[in-house]
Amino acid sequence: MITKMRKTLNIGIALLALITMVSCQNDLDPNYQFMPNMYAPISYETYGEYNIDGFENGQEAKLPVAGTVPRGFQPFDYTNSPEDIDRAKSELKNPLEYTEDNLAAGAQLYNIYCAVCHGDKGDGQGILAKREKFLGIPSYAAAGRLITEGGVYHVQMYGLNTMGSYASQTNEEERWQITQHVMNLKATLEGRPIQEPKKVDDGDNPKMAVTSDANATPTELEEDNINIQ
Repeated sequence: MITKMRKTLNIGIALLALITMVSCQNDLDPNYQFMPNMYAPISYETYGEYNIDGFENGQEAKLPVAGTVPRGFQPFDYTNSPEDIDRAKSELKNPLEYTEDNLAAGAQLYNIYCAVCHGDKGDGQGILAKREKFLGIPSYAAAGRLITEGGVYHVQMYGLNTMGSYASQTNEEERWQITQHVMNLKATLEGRPIQEPKKVDDGDNPKMAVTSDANATPTELEEDNINIQ
């Protein structure tokens, strides 16, 4: 009888201990963690100020290793000089095919970034020109202007006169899409046939045939850099 009571008491104590342990369990903050840094790493502000070894300039943020570029990046071999503007006009060709998607994207991007000055039709009569915020914006069809695909792309990369660079606002593909739309606007103003979009089959992939860029922009500097030194 005593043995049975003692056995029952032991079971009761075990159950009470188990219930106590379960009631104290917090799934969000376990009582015991093996290698807790694997579960709850320390979070640092990217541009915070810290006195920690390995944090250059006291910040967690780091620049890419010198000589690294994003995967797929190719240098843009034209500088911001009058000589290279002329060279780009004669040498640089649009690697994108004229497709409905590219032309539609180019028109949309042009309306976002360019039409405010150059006008919806490319005649230099954008809203800022009409309000005389910027003066002397020429039409794409103005006499004596040599406008080519390479020249349009170069101007987007570096800017020209009062127009600044748009390399940080657009990526390479978007700049070539804008170039397609600009060339069609020029053709329309001059009364020439525009470049019709190519009919694309379902299996076709009208992507860029080559890649070339000038400076790695914020949107292009991704984490997976490769060293080319």
